[in-house]
Amino acid sequence: MSDNLAIKRWDTLVSMFFDQVAARGDKPMLHWKAAGEWHSLSWNEVSDRVTRLANALRVMGVEAGDRVVLVSENRPEWLIADLAIMTAGAISVPTYTTYTARDYLHICENSGARAAIVSTKPLARTFLKAAHESDELIDVVVMEDPRIEQSLNLNIHHWGDVLETLSAQAADMELTELPEAGRDDIACLIYTSGTGGAPKGVKTHHGAILHNCEGAARVIEELGLEDNTFLSFLPLSHSYEHSAGQFLPISVGASIWYAEGLDKLASNMSEASPTIMVVVPRLFEVLRTKLTRQMAAAGGAKEKLFHLAIKLGTKRMVEPENLTLWDNLVNAFLDATVRKQVRNKFGGRLKALVAGGAPLSPDVGFFFASLNLPLLQGYGQTESGPVVSVNPPSAPRMHTVGKILENTQVKIAEDGEILVRGELVMKGYWRDVHTTDRTIKDGWLHTGDIGTFDEDQYLIITDRKKDIIVNDKGDNVSPQRVEGMLALEEEVAQAMVFGDRRPYLVGLIVPDDEWIRDWAKKNDKPNDYKVLKDDADFKNAIKDAISRVNSRLATVEKVKRFTLADDHFTVDNEQMTPTMKIRRHVINETYRDRLEGLY
Repeated sequence: MSDNLAIKRWDTLVSMFFDQVAARGDKPMLHWKAAGEWHSLSWNEVSDRVTRLANALRVMGVEAGDRVVLVSENRPEWLIADLAIMTAGAISVPTYTTYTARDYLHICENSGARAAIVSTKPLARTFLKAAHESDELIDVVVMEDPRIEQSLNLNIHHWGDVLETLSAQAADMELTELPEAGRDDIACLIYTSGTGGAPKGVKTHHGAILHNCEGAARVIEELGLEDNTFLSFLPLSHSYEHSAGQFLPISVGASIWYAEGLDKLASNMSEASPTIMVVVPRLFEVLRTKLTRQMAAAGGAKEKLFHLAIKLGTKRMVEPENLTLWDNLVNAFLDATVRKQVRNKFGGRLKALVAGGAPLSPDVGFFFASLNLPLLQGYGQTESGPVVSVNPPSAPRMHTVGKILENTQVKIAEDGEILVRGELVMKGYWRDVHTTDRTIKDGWLHTGDIGTFDEDQYLIITDRKKDIIVNDKGDNVSPQRVEGMLALEEEVAQAMVFGDRRPYLVGLIVPDDEWIRDWAKKNDKPNDYKVLKDDADFKNAIKDAISRVNSRLATVEKVKRFTLADDHFTVDNEQMTPTMKIRRHVINETYRDRLEGLY
């Protein structure tokens, strides 16, 4: 291990945090925007709040090993609450802000939560419906007054009172000393997004996240570990943002800026000037489409230079030996003009955009890298801390998910399944021994993903084992590959393919809203999707997009027929998980008759 503090080996996430506080003191740590202005808290100020909240939780009666649910959007209080729960010896249970009362009740009952911390008034009102019905939940700390006018089966505490009054009581009480925690102890229960049923609680220990931090720090070391800024916008309730967007910054002493939301992400990037961002591919698929449309609208020299920047930038990565002197001169000019302008939209300091959570189309990776915005794809899952591999910044391969993290073992089973072993592997599913035993065998995590290694040991993901479509001739087809290619066409927002034990694939298509508007205007049609769904010209335009994709697919992958969805796949209609993965079983059930009618 290096002597650099950023890649030191700590015993717990809590000891890592307080060690970094001692090293950084009054330097700014957390930044957020309120009333149009950015505000900040120093490492010392965050530490003070963490300690006071931890003491208050213990005064409430929260004991070592108790579960405390955390319901909040990304904000400084999220990190403070998460660390305070762990500092009190309890287990943090992050949840999605998109959950329904029924979802929260499942989490509370399954985890046996003793307490909860909730942020906004709307979230509190939804969560309290579940908390009121929970048998074991006793205390709820609210950051905003939910204005409940009748008593509940709960003790409601206000954040400010908790930090001031309750924490002060700790000094007057003889609290028993907490048992010393270690890397094997559970830090949090992170519930899976539930693509195939009810969410399961993944027992994530301190060592799993620390392993990820140490491995990721090694990867980004070549970019420089000092003076880094992370912009946090993916949900912190997701294991990816939790580890890579919260604890990795702490481990390297970076500052964290909290984005106001996806709608303000562009302005927040230019204000925060992040050096590293944890992203999901879908966001950058959308950004690529928007940038391309903006340049097409500008037209002329601006559009030509933009496309030249992409062409020569890709050539510089893929075949640098074939660059001519003229190519190098033009590239230098494009670096100083087009690419600099695009980079400035992202704050001007980006060292890497690290993508995970879903497959990344190589075309998208090359697009941003050619504009001097390196998009590095990684791989993992909640059950593995979550990061297993990531592309090295100096030698990324866009069609892969990179090299395996340090101190991690990965092998490919006979049926192609990716197996993982190491400290990053979870301790099992909470209160679910049967599923744990099916998932972890002889220390190897069975990921359910299919993959292979290239000649230089870069990992390539081909599909989810359980999602693979086997047609009536026994051919295996990767639905995610086909769906990803469809979704990159400008006419298509979302797609799902269907065809298990069938002679060919059919598709369910959700057209892109912006494209619908532009197409309707251009073709003198009403901008009304309900009307356009039955319009022959409209359907032919979608068919043309599918034909373009089919031209690049093998015969068994081609989508022969399609139908149009009634609406977008969303979290609200339960056709999408909070991590933006489609719930095939729900969509299949909703559209089964229509899909089967295509045969």
